[in-house]
Amino acid sequence: IMKACNRSLRVIAFDEPTASLSDKEIVSLYKVIRRLKQEGKIIIYVSHRMKEIFEISDRIIVFKDGKFVDNVATEQVDENELVQLMVGRDLGDVFKNLDRCTTHGDYILEVNQLKSDYITDISFKLRAGEILGFAGLVGAGRSETAQAIFGADQVHGGSIHFEGKPVKITSPGKAIEMGIALCPEDRKTQGLVLQRSVKENFSMPIINRFVGKIFINHSLEKKTCLEGINALSVKTPSIDQSVIKLSGGNQQKIIIARWLASKPKILILDEPTKGIDVGAKAEIYKLICNIAKQGIGVILISSELPELIGLSDRIIVMGQGEIKGELQRHEANEARILKYAMDGM
Repeated sequence: IMKACNRSLRVIAFDEPTASLSDKEIVSLYKVIRRLKQEGKIIIYVSHRMKEIFEISDRIIVFKDGKFVDNVATEQVDENELVQLMVGRDLGDVFKNLDRCTTHGDYILEVNQLKSDYITDISFKLRAGEILGFAGLVGAGRSETAQAIFGADQVHGGSIHFEGKPVKITSPGKAIEMGIALCPEDRKTQGLVLQRSVKENFSMPIINRFVGKIFINHSLEKKTCLEGINALSVKTPSIDQSVIKLSGGNQQKIIIARWLASKPKILILDEPTKGIDVGAKAEIYKLICNIAKQGIGVILISSELPELIGLSDRIIVMGQGEIKGELQRHEANEARILKYAMDGM
């Protein structure tokens, strides 16, 4: 960023410049951009983060599916109006119009007094076809609960019953073998190998399916990959494309698609729309509901309360590594969730 700013340029384009910056660094960046503006430079600022757009811009140009939608003065539009331009409708309508799974099956997961280095006495149940939300402030223990269930963190106490039978999940490999899948919070470092292709990233957790007596059956691998990404409408020029060149929404779809190919019975989604633009979020919401309709139990961890309230059948609120409360869908609102979450501080 500083190299570009120190050159004699008339036009400077910033493409998601704050993606790896701290809050303090973002403030410094804003100061630099305002100085460049005073010097008469033309600034193009690309971001999916609403707060940044309203903080730094004079005009906003909206694109959707590669097409121009509108050009508006920042002071003449609010966040809700901007969202409508981006998705074609109010985001609240997206939740209202979702085709939900209304019939839940038997309990497929029962967690009793689970303990690890980060969580204490975690107990809950999950039904087939249910979306169970997990809310809480940073450090509440939501991701750590997912890691413990997935076998990525060592468990020191408690029990897990899967499909009515007691199990010990000692590794992610064991969890995958049983039918438990996890889409991690940080897809770029934990979920994907960015320099590798779409096909390679898709195949990683299910590669054994394509291994013959000696060699990998590449034709079957390609066929399965194409079916998976087409089913989720992943936008990529080729399955040989490096995933680093895809948008955040399409990267997330690849992670979900490969887990669906493993035919899981439980899918844990940790911040599934983090770093994704509003339009792609709407697609992910529909996808989550479709997954639940297939009878897959979904654990949804999210810091976005409207997302949790709009998608979840029940919401568990955590704080300081413990469960602080549970709300049914009709009971859930932001005030109640935050009350439980703040009580955990």
